[in-house]
Amino acid sequence: MPATGDNLRINSARLWDSLMEMAKIGPGVAGGNNRQTLTDADSEGRHLFASWCRAAGMTMGVDTMGNMFATRAGTDPDALPVYIGSHLDTQPTGGKYDGVLGVLAGLEVVRTLNDMGVKTRHPIVVTNWTNEEGTRFAPAMLASGVFAGVLEQDWAYDRRDAKGLRFGDELERIGWKGTEKVGARKMKAMFELHIEQGPILEAEGKEVGVVTHGQGLRWIECTVTGKGQHTGSTPMYLRRNAGRGLARVIDLVHEIAMARQPNAVGAIGHIDVYPNSRNIIPEKIVFTVDFRSHILETLEAMVAEFNARAPGLCAEVGVKFTSQLSGWFDPPAFDENLVKIVRQSAEKLGYSHMDIVSGAGHDACWINRVAPTVMVMCPCVDGLSHNEAEEISPEWAAAGTDVLLHAVLEVAEVVG
Repeated sequence: MPATGDNLRINSARLWDSLMEMAKIGPGVAGGNNRQTLTDADSEGRHLFASWCRAAGMTMGVDTMGNMFATRAGTDPDALPVYIGSHLDTQPTGGKYDGVLGVLAGLEVVRTLNDMGVKTRHPIVVTNWTNEEGTRFAPAMLASGVFAGVLEQDWAYDRRDAKGLRFGDELERIGWKGTEKVGARKMKAMFELHIEQGPILEAEGKEVGVVTHGQGLRWIECTVTGKGQHTGSTPMYLRRNAGRGLARVIDLVHEIAMARQPNAVGAIGHIDVYPNSRNIIPEKIVFTVDFRSHILETLEAMVAEFNARAPGLCAEVGVKFTSQLSGWFDPPAFDENLVKIVRQSAEKLGYSHMDIVSGAGHDACWINRVAPTVMVMCPCVDGLSHNEAEEISPEWAAAGTDVLLHAVLEVAEVVG
């Protein structure tokens, strides 16, 4: 029987090489990546991943949302598979590791098991979830949301990007609309390795984050409407400046989140100004409020306070405020047994670790609704993510993947 004890480690150099090869597809302008979902670059990245999976002896399935499932067979054909997954799509100015690490770490787990001749009773499936980022087609985690039954596929197909292109049409155009019914697969468990996207692990000097909970979020798309007029010839007292409404709402979001520290955050990151001319008073501003908390009651209270106060603040300066919910998920608590297994794996391997709450949304947050799920995190430099300067070290990537390997083996049951 091959050795599967504490000395079993992944091939760190091979994992890093794979990350760097994938990063060549959809390069950004400042060292990162622009591999947005359902673009030609996304398709190219999918083909590379699929070729690596075939070389590792896996079979590929693709569902009608474009989710990719690469399967390493187990010895028991009736045993439920253990899934390892994240995403290959990036932000427009994204880094080389956000999401990608979790997919390629899953591939490296399989490659390592192949190298060592390790067999498992349960199949192992490495997954690339479509449109996790939500930057081109809102909301985020779109395909995993459909898989989990919280979003309708037809509704997802009708999502449109800034150019008016439909998700469903673009999925067909790039050739990754599969035939498998979305959500039909059953799971024994799902693991997701991800960079932290925050500064806590690095600041605490920890190599591994054991994720116990995820933050819930609410995205509120807002429109402030005033009157577009010449900036030079319109008296100040006659102006209906949509920008003043935005300014008040920005302060309101900050105030609401600050009042609920340390369990809440809030910001406005996406803003479109119309007509966006230097000598025209803004007539309309469309923006998205992002509230997050790992406590559902806190999250709902923030939204309720925002909806109650924002219209009045805007009315006071002569502009109109409207809003609608554009993205949402409730805070998940990850499976306690899987959390324990991840923690024990880190301890067994001698990696420094700590429990952590995920500050970002991930596909695991939706899959948690239909299967036992857990996340593992590795540090990132200065907590920077969704930025081309995003960086991790090969050692951090290896530590997280080693823990993933041992945790997956515990659940998939080694047989030889």
